[in-house]
Amino acid sequence: MSYLKTLTCALLAGMALGGFAASAGAGEYDGVTINILTRPGPVIAGRLAERGKEFEAATGAKVVVSEVPFAEIFQKIQTDWTTGTNSIDMGVFAAGWGVELAAAGLLEDLDPYVAKDAKLDINDIAPYFREFGQKIGGKTMMLMVDGDFQMVYYRTDVLKDAGLEPPKTWEEYVDVASKLNGKDMNGDGVADYGSCAFKKRNAQSYFAIQTVAAPFVQTKGTSQGFHFDNATMKPIVNNEAWKKAFELYKETGKYGPPEELNMDIGDIRALFKAGRCALVIDWGDPGPLQIEPDAAAINGKLYALAAVGTKEVLDRDTGKLVPVTKENAPYAIDGINYAPFAAFGGWAGAINAKADPKKKQAAYDFLSYMNQAAQSNVDVTLGWTGYNPYRLSQLSNIEPWVKAGFSKELAENYLGAINGALNNPNMASDFKIPGAQSYSGVVLDRELARYLAGEITVDEALANIEAGWEEITEDFGRDNQIKAQGLALGTGN
Repeated sequence: MSYLKTLTCALLAGMALGGFAASAGAGEYDGVTINILTRPGPVIAGRLAERGKEFEAATGAKVVVSEVPFAEIFQKIQTDWTTGTNSIDMGVFAAGWGVELAAAGLLEDLDPYVAKDAKLDINDIAPYFREFGQKIGGKTMMLMVDGDFQMVYYRTDVLKDAGLEPPKTWEEYVDVASKLNGKDMNGDGVADYGSCAFKKRNAQSYFAIQTVAAPFVQTKGTSQGFHFDNATMKPIVNNEAWKKAFELYKETGKYGPPEELNMDIGDIRALFKAGRCALVIDWGDPGPLQIEPDAAAINGKLYALAAVGTKEVLDRDTGKLVPVTKENAPYAIDGINYAPFAAFGGWAGAINAKADPKKKQAAYDFLSYMNQAAQSNVDVTLGWTGYNPYRLSQLSNIEPWVKAGFSKELAENYLGAINGALNNPNMASDFKIPGAQSYSGVVLDRELARYLAGEITVDEALANIEAGWEEITEDFGRDNQIKAQGLALGTGN
């Protein structure tokens, strides 16, 4: 099916499911323009634009979606809103970035809107995304349009033919990758790769390293966190746990594409869709991406794991790795500690607190329309949208997935992996404090890239990250950051 035909069918399906479910009525917003800023499409931006056309037809509001490179989104929105330019009415960005904007008084409190919204069905949003994604300090400051955490995917056929089991630990991940690297996995006579992971600097590599590090560091539930000592905001990064994670992540490169250090997520997805990857680290997108026409080589063959774990965890008193026990890792399963990482936290929409009141209401109604099950339960089944499941109804009913083209077995695996991660009490949260983008997208990303490129040692990288995180914390104020960390992890008031 062509892209246009797929899109048209999906739009019609969305209309059939729920009509124009936003609270606005026909013509209510004639003359109102909603200006939205987000990342380049078709991922994320594309669906906003298409749903915007539906919303305009129903309400009269014109939805204009502007796109900037991923690395520029936060700064553009922050500058626009802090300077009073206010050319942006709504931002769609990482949920974790909202804390810094909210702390500066830049985000509209959405609770009054939600209270009057009979269409939203907020309790259908999975608890993690409802409580940790949308809320800041107990208030709903954003609405999700996507639910994000990273998983590992494996080629069922390739592993079966080699007599290998899916990896349960990161050491096993590297071992499986080493045994499968160089095999022809798509029958084109060209050697393929044991592992595919995006490692490009100034892109999204810093999310993947945290996926590897989380189970080494976090052992006692989401509220423990894995970046800082929550009582002091001292970084928990310059230790054997993060060192092991860095080393394993770099080692995967031995069994990946030779140009992997210059590959972003789109490059990796092109490789696995072509059938060239045995193992993949990614968000939820590979599930629906594999049923697209250009992924025939892997359709139904790329299965998901809720998480990959570790048999050793950090002793926070000594900075050393120690074997998993029931005492130091109470949520471990069969001696393996898992900590699924909510990388990025999901794309969420937030409204400019200084926007015109009529624009605010129109923006909220459009954001609600995007979030509602009638629309989002279709959008998450389409790989090109970039939207992953975040509603309970999306995770409990396989029928929409089967209608989208999943086999029953693939749908059960995919939804089972996501539910397994979301139901894990040791789910690891991304940064959700002021400076989140600086901690991760600047300092962690920079030092990781330098280490992967061989410019510095792992010990130097971790020491630099520790110093950089301390500097950011001091800039924002340690006491303020301690309070923000408590609010982000649900341990403070």
